[in-house]
Amino acid sequence: MKTEHTGLEEYGFRNLARINWNLPTPALYEQIIMRKEAILSHLGPVVARTGHHTGRSPNDKFVVDEPTTTNDVYWSKDNKKFTEAQFDKLFSKMASYLQTKEVFVQECYAGADANTRLKVRVVTETAWHSLFARNMFITERDQEVLKDFAPDFTVVNCPRFHAIPEEDGTNSETFIIVNFKRKIVIIGGTSYAGEIKKSIFTVMNYLLPKQGVMSMHCSANIGEEGDTAVFFGLSGTGKTTLSTDPERYLIGDDEHGWNNDGVFNIEGGCYAKVINLSKEAEPDIYECTRKFGTILENVAVDMTSRAIDLDDNSLTENTRASYPLSQLPKIVESGKGGHPNNVIFLTYDAFGVLPPVSRLSIPQAMYHFISGYTARVAGTEKGVTEPKAVFSTCFGAPFMVWHPSVYAKLLGDKVKEKNVQCWLVNTGLTGGPYGVGKRFSIKYTRAIIKAILTGELNKTEFKTDPIFGFGIPQFIPGVPAEVLDPSFGWSSRQAYDDMHRSLASKFAENFKRFEDGMDPEITKGGPTL
Repeated sequence: MKTEHTGLEEYGFRNLARINWNLPTPALYEQIIMRKEAILSHLGPVVARTGHHTGRSPNDKFVVDEPTTTNDVYWSKDNKKFTEAQFDKLFSKMASYLQTKEVFVQECYAGADANTRLKVRVVTETAWHSLFARNMFITERDQEVLKDFAPDFTVVNCPRFHAIPEEDGTNSETFIIVNFKRKIVIIGGTSYAGEIKKSIFTVMNYLLPKQGVMSMHCSANIGEEGDTAVFFGLSGTGKTTLSTDPERYLIGDDEHGWNNDGVFNIEGGCYAKVINLSKEAEPDIYECTRKFGTILENVAVDMTSRAIDLDDNSLTENTRASYPLSQLPKIVESGKGGHPNNVIFLTYDAFGVLPPVSRLSIPQAMYHFISGYTARVAGTEKGVTEPKAVFSTCFGAPFMVWHPSVYAKLLGDKVKEKNVQCWLVNTGLTGGPYGVGKRFSIKYTRAIIKAILTGELNKTEFKTDPIFGFGIPQFIPGVPAEVLDPSFGWSSRQAYDDMHRSLASKFAENFKRFEDGMDPEITKGGPTL
């Protein structure tokens, strides 16, 4: 066992009151309750509050600009520059802040593949964030191994330490800063636990492509016959619901790599959104909100009965549950699967013009991957009635470090090499835009996914969309023919055609920012206007 005075001096941490090394879940529970960091709810989960940060702080994320990586990073609003001098100064202040304080350390891994996994050390000032790290990353069962644990990357998470923007060069008192040269991430001014997992995902999105490994913001599962499927999709598209299938085994729900052997999970846990979660619609995830070891973030709880209310959004719509994968009934314990037979891009089209499923060519797959399209409607904002197109590069723009074409080419090469079929599945509206159209029935979406995964969908005839160019199936078992036609239910064919072309123009406008240096093969996968 490491002593109180070994392992953290290399970072400049001195005079720490106590270092809690690799505490197991029960011991962390004791610390959480004793320190009054969270409360215990009915049946065992701990319920934590994150204060005014109930989600990520994308404007406060930076990457240190230094010689070893400056030419690799795609500098953008998602990868903002921070100087080495600024980082060193802020890190020194954080080390001073931690003097005389008790800290918690978890030593774990990112990546189920032994050849590319990252040894991660997470240092936190709170016990509940240490439990979060233990839930979300892959833990070491052999405690003897941890005696000689040498981290490849370290996360230092201090929610109560705040930056001074005028002095520290940050945008606010909150910061998430990745330093690839020093192999450290520092997080301050926010208690939102998702920053810990996403900062390491950002690191993996830089390191894996350097090794020819595709890094993916996606879920993945395996069927009884051993067939692997990958699901990309932004929030609200149904990614978690559709991949957590009782008939299939879950590899993971959010972060994966794809190497020469197949797909592997980067994480060891799930971080599921649980607002309005029902036992009927998502029984497996629902049960995890009622288990010991789960962390519930910003979930409402009755302080008398300690019963939780998953329908209460009084704190945020972004209520979350963090739990280890082992809490789910059907998982792939190794965290690894073979090469995918199918790659599915999920989108919620609030304009009502995309079909419920489309077959993509390789150029189209790369184009739609870079686009990362979905649509949202701010229905809770007074006077806002029109849908808004949202494009998140590679379905995870805030976490991508290289130029988008790097990830798209990796995808294209692997899809081509392994003869993988790619699909665009719309879980959004049909029969009209927001306010008129209705959402595709989950029953039909599940039938579509089943037809994809069984190979049934490849047997049908397809017609070509005149603008986007993808293939639209003419028959799917269990899905009415009129559902497959996106124009069905529109009061005017002309109105549908106009909206169809309008959405395509939004794709084209978004793609303009990537055109410099873009591979022509990817460009030709876009719509024809």
